[in-house]
Amino acid sequence: MSYEAVIGLEIHVQIKTRTKMFTAAPYAYGAAPNTQTDAVVLGLPGTLPVLNHEAVAKCARLGLMLGCEIAEVCKWDRKNYFYPDSPKNYQLTQNEQPLCLGGSVEIELADASRNTEGPHRWVRLNRIHLEEDPGKLTHESFETLIDFNRAGVPLAEIVTEPDLFSAEEAVAFLNALRNLIVYAGISDCDMEKGQLRCDANVSLRPAGSERLGTRTEMKNLNSISNVKAAIEYEIERQTEVLESGQSVVQETRRWDVDQAMSFSLRSKEEAHDYRYFPDPDLMPVQLDRDTVARWKAELPERPFDKQRRFHEQYELPYTVTTVLCPNRELSEFFEAALETHHAPKLIANFVANDLLRELSAGSAHGEQALSVAECKLGPAHVGGLAKLIEEGVISKQIAKEVFTEMFASGEMPEAIVEKKGLKQSNDSGEIEALCRDAIAANPKAVQQYKDGNEKAINALKGPVMKATRGKANPAMLDELLKQLIEAS
Repeated sequence: MSYEAVIGLEIHVQIKTRTKMFTAAPYAYGAAPNTQTDAVVLGLPGTLPVLNHEAVAKCARLGLMLGCEIAEVCKWDRKNYFYPDSPKNYQLTQNEQPLCLGGSVEIELADASRNTEGPHRWVRLNRIHLEEDPGKLTHESFETLIDFNRAGVPLAEIVTEPDLFSAEEAVAFLNALRNLIVYAGISDCDMEKGQLRCDANVSLRPAGSERLGTRTEMKNLNSISNVKAAIEYEIERQTEVLESGQSVVQETRRWDVDQAMSFSLRSKEEAHDYRYFPDPDLMPVQLDRDTVARWKAELPERPFDKQRRFHEQYELPYTVTTVLCPNRELSEFFEAALETHHAPKLIANFVANDLLRELSAGSAHGEQALSVAECKLGPAHVGGLAKLIEEGVISKQIAKEVFTEMFASGEMPEAIVEKKGLKQSNDSGEIEALCRDAIAANPKAVQQYKDGNEKAINALKGPVMKATRGKANPAMLDELLKQLIEAS
């Protein structure tokens, strides 16, 4: 019997705020253990929670970015469990009335064979609710260390419907979701810092069946590559269980990165196991509809929407839009450069190739790559460079040299061209003499061109460009060579 995998994800995203969810205690990744706590975080007797309004607003914006319905009223519940990382022995969350309902995420599939509508499809969300992060446990050989710095950090839990059918689709979903969250400024989603964490619920069913199978929940998936590996492993494990005539047990399993396999942790909990009840210290939150509408109007353009617009408005190829559009800084830099000189394809190539190369150069030497905001070069530099090319002042070849100098010094392109004497040569007499020398020195290339091989002319262009240090006007050079060859 053949089986089909059905996957649902639970994604936890740390919301970027200055203080924690229910207290003014600060949080910053990397601080010394247990230095970012207070009486509320530690659950000391007599303490009361105070709501972080910024966390609510950012979570609502996230929901709007994902097309969710924002609840008019949401409330807080206590999720009771006893574990060392939860000093209060309960977690404040939203069980019955979450902040965001429904919604969906557009994903792009490398293999669209399941999807009749092409490489893009939508994955439905069930809900997004706010809660507080637990602390962090570090297991060593004979002891477990507890760091409560992370305890109480605002956490958005995004729950999908069982709409994913392979590890590759789960990866596409996570990449698209992370992009949307970063675009909206909700979180930096750095998985190495625990800002985005994922649990995967995996089940198998007979191919063609609509009934869901027994699911297992995979924990400790701290990178997208681990999500992919864990789902693939679990699909294979459940297939072996079913084919041997046994039944899959509903349980929580831990993914071991080093051994590339999972281990059973505990039987899967149900909602009643947590004995949820409304928190008596926090009032329900009522969201003003006008405020929600204002938040919606302030949202940035979604990456896939921007990619379609760039293709239609600027006629940019897919290969370029897939580089520009997932990066909000990069795409905004591109459009800002267009305002100084409208040359979409030329500027897009500079941004997608030359600018990214220079930004990434530091990381190749063990340093962190620069962000767009950190570099000395601005949109006006790139727009000005494109203008010099289109006006025939410099060639594209010389422009590469100018770009590198602009990035390093922050000087405008006009100043660099003037200072270094890089203006394109339009002296037809000088270029014609060099063309005649090239033709005389390369009779084989001349004959190949006459025989119909148009690319053979490049062997003649090279010596001329070298002699002029790349300053010869390419259009003039091309025309002169053709005229001289035809006349010979």
